[in-house]
Parts: sequence; structure tokens; C-alpha cells
Amino acid sequence: MRAGRARSVRILSGIVAAGLLAAACGGGKSGSSGNNVSAQQALIIARSMDINSLDPQRAYCDTCQIYLTAVYETLLGLDPKDNKTLVPRLATKWSSNSAQTEFTFTLNPKAKFADGKPVTSADVKFSWERLKGLAGSASYLASGIASIATPDARTVVATMTQPNSAFLAQVNASYMGVVEQSVAEAKGATTAAATDKAEKWFLANSAGSGPFTLASYKSGQEVRLKRNAAYWGTKAAFPEVVMKQTADAVTQRQQLEQGAVDIAMQLSTDVAKNMNAKNVTVRKVPSFNYVYLALSPGVKGGEALTPDVRKAIRLALDYKGLLDVTVGGAGRSQPSPIPNGFLGTDGLAPPARDVAQAKRLLAQAGVTKLSLSATYPTLNVYGVDFSTAMQKVQTDLKAVGIELKLNPVEISVWASKIGTDGIPVTALYFAPDHTDPSQYVQYFGLMPGSQWQTWTKAPARPQENQLLNQAFAAKSVNERGALYKQLAQAMMDDGVIIPLVNPDLYLAARSDIKGMHYSACCNLDLSQLSRG
Repeated sequence: MRAGRARSVRILSGIVAAGLLAAACGGGKSGSSGNNVSAQQALIIARSMDINSLDPQRAYCDTCQIYLTAVYETLLGLDPKDNKTLVPRLATKWSSNSAQTEFTFTLNPKAKFADGKPVTSADVKFSWERLKGLAGSASYLASGIASIATPDARTVVATMTQPNSAFLAQVNASYMGVVEQSVAEAKGATTAAATDKAEKWFLANSAGSGPFTLASYKSGQEVRLKRNAAYWGTKAAFPEVVMKQTADAVTQRQQLEQGAVDIAMQLSTDVAKNMNAKNVTVRKVPSFNYVYLALSPGVKGGEALTPDVRKAIRLALDYKGLLDVTVGGAGRSQPSPIPNGFLGTDGLAPPARDVAQAKRLLAQAGVTKLSLSATYPTLNVYGVDFSTAMQKVQTDLKAVGIELKLNPVEISVWASKIGTDGIPVTALYFAPDHTDPSQYVQYFGLMPGSQWQTWTKAPARPQENQLLNQAFAAKSVNERGALYKQLAQAMMDDGVIIPLVNPDLYLAARSDIKGMHYSACCNLDLSQLSRG
């Protein structure tokens, strides 16, 4: 579980560490470009990459989701048509006991790794135990596992430390992918962080069962995949996939229009607007991604951030204006840290500006003049420029008598500060790891030891943990939904995490690329794409 874990936020464990990774270069023919490409040419993707690792049990980033889904298969998949339905992947069937403390999976006998060896229950056990043991950013997904039994080569039985209705969704997360145990162990992989030595090897090699394998990786430049010729399922449509580091949306658009790339993954609204180049398609879809403001009442400089002051800040914000200035209105405001569309969010009151009430709350708190420092990373994520967003927040708060001193910094500076002294006011972003709302409660709730309870040093609220445990043990979807709605409201009342913008996502590709989609677990599943 995320609660109680020193889990780094994706941007912290991704962009910061990306610059620290040594490039693991390899051979391979460069992908072709141009307007008239055949199905046998590489798929070229332009995106700003946030890779922190290619080790399947250490990686944790948006780009990592794409890579891991292509190379390391999970037991369950997610139907891209509805972003809700779990479908077979390595497992052909699965079940749980009535208490939701024991989950049994039956592996497909046809499943095999890229070297031809069968995928066995021992490989699953090793992969999940290694994920838990390395205590990395995604380890919360496996931290609730008490034991894993393998009664035969095709059967996996996972026993939880407590009821966990979210476990099937967690199994679908790309970070729960299966690595070939014998290969990984031969290269130094173990189930303990102190002894594991395999990460460097995984920068240049892979040991998965997916439709692609790693061809080469050049830090800050590209990730190159090649089709797994021995793949046990439907073969990938492309012989190669190249993800090219392309930092800004304007360049991504230019490369897409020129035919130099097939997909541009991070177009902002202003860049995507009126894009009508020949042989290019752009489709806007809702997303579960969002940018948020975070308040830390327990750190130095945040002492004035009492519950009334936090509520006043929430009421002072102009949410429609934030949508307009950041993404040109292409998105939604979001009431709770649990994103729009997730279980438990129906019927939540949308955030609304009320300057008069904000002023009354500040007066009630005895605050006549307040100055706060806001240190935030200089990022542009999901089309949201953080400096633009924070300048708008600064203007909104000024209207109620709060002076916000903006301090934009490089992500490495931000990471060091948030992890040590803490930051009174900051901004960051989040995208889902899987389809269950528990991940947001575990990360953003003020449960003892959760990530943001630790970072904000706010008083813990054990009642949130009690509600979450009830949700994990709930027997019906309706019961779980009601409990998550209570948790969503509790986090809104906490006023520590204030969502600013839930932007739409632009699916931009050459018109001959088929199967473009947005995945709630995996960002983009490359096996779903083809050219035609």
C-alpha cells in the first residue's frame, strides 16, 4: 500500500533520476520517416521522456508505463475501449475468496518469455517479491502481499495482510509486470534492495514476455524497442518502436506534420488548436491526469496554513480562469484528489470561487496579512505550464489579501527541498497507476505515514485509514463507492491537496496509425497500434 511508504512522486523519481542514468547504447537501424511509410517501418513517437529506470521493479514514470506494458506483461490487462474492464493477459482466469484476502490466478500455458522459456508461477512470485523487496516508488502495489504460493507451475495464490478489494486493479498496473527469474538472477537481481545489482543490466537488456524487447536506450535521447519475434500472442504490427526525446509541444507538432514522427504524445491545447495538416489526425479525449496545489501546514513557513486558511485558499481560486489560462478551457475542474470519473466521485460539489467567504474565513482565523513562499518545479506537463498556473494562483490569492512569493526552480532543487525541509506551497501532477481510487487515498490522504502526510507534516487523520480499510473489505461496488466518496470529501476537507486543472489529452498521430487510445493503467499500449 502507498500509505506508510516513502513513495516518491512520479516526477521526483522520474525526471530527477533521468539525468543520472548512464546511457546504455546499442545498435539498430534508425526508424524511417516521411509521408509514405510501409507497415514494416518503425513506429516513431515524439514525447518528453521522464524515465527513471528500465528495471521493471524500479521504473516509475509516465514513459515507464509505456515501456513496461510493451516489454513485461502483467497477469491482467485493461480493455482500452472502456478503461474499466480487466481482461486476460498472462492469466487466463482469476478469482478471490469472499474476504478478499486471497487471490488465485491461472497462467496461460502458451505464455513464454522472449528466449522461449515458459512463464511460470515462480517467475510471478519472484517478480512481485522483488517489487516489494526493493522498496521503490511502485512497491506499494505489492506491499500488501503477505505471501505468494505456487502449488504448480501455472497457479499463483497471493495472500494479503488484510482485505484488499483493489488488488486485481493493482495487478493490472504496468509495474506488476513479470520478469524471467533465471535471467534476472543471473544478472544480479534479488528481492532485497541491499543486495540487488541488476539495474544497470536492465538499461541495455530486457527479460520479459511482451510483444517487444529492448533494443537500446540512450539517456535523454531515445528508447528503441524491437518486435519480439517469438511472442506467444498476436505479433506486434511494427518491427521497431522508437520513442524520441522531444521536449516541447511545438517541436512535436512540427515533426508530426512533417512526417518525421508518427505520434506526438504531449501536444498542448494552443499547439493542437487548428491543427489540420494533411495526413494528421488529432482527437481530444478526457484524461484522469491532473495538476494540483499542495499546502504544507507543518513545515517551516507554513505555520499559518490552518484549516480555515487552507479552506480560504481553496475558495479564493478561480477554477474556470485556471482552465482558460493553462489549457484554453480544454479540461475540467476537479473537486477531489480522486480524479473525475473514478469510483466515489459522482455527486461531489465542484470547486467554486467565493472571495467573500474566503475573506471571512481569513478574518475568522485572525489573518489580516499573510505572505507565503511557493517553490515549484519549472515544468510543462499535460499541456499545463506550471509558471502560468502559479502566476494565476498568485493573482487569485492576492484578491483575498494573501501574498504568494513565487520561486520556480529546477526539479532537482525542488526534490531536495520537498524531501528535507518541506515546502509551504507547491504544485505538482499525478497520473493513475491503475483503476482503483485507493491509490489516491494512500498517497494524498492524511493517514499516518502517507507520502503527503509526511511531506506536509500535517496532523494525521487515522479515521481516513479506517475508511480505506472498510473500502478494501467492502463486498459490493456500491458500498465501496460510498466509502470512497466519504474519503474524497475528507481529503477535500483536509485542504492539503487542491486540484487545479484536469486537462484533456490530445491523441495526435499520422492518419495511417490505427488504434490510438488513452489507457488509465498504461498510458499507451503499443500492442494495440498498427499502420493501415
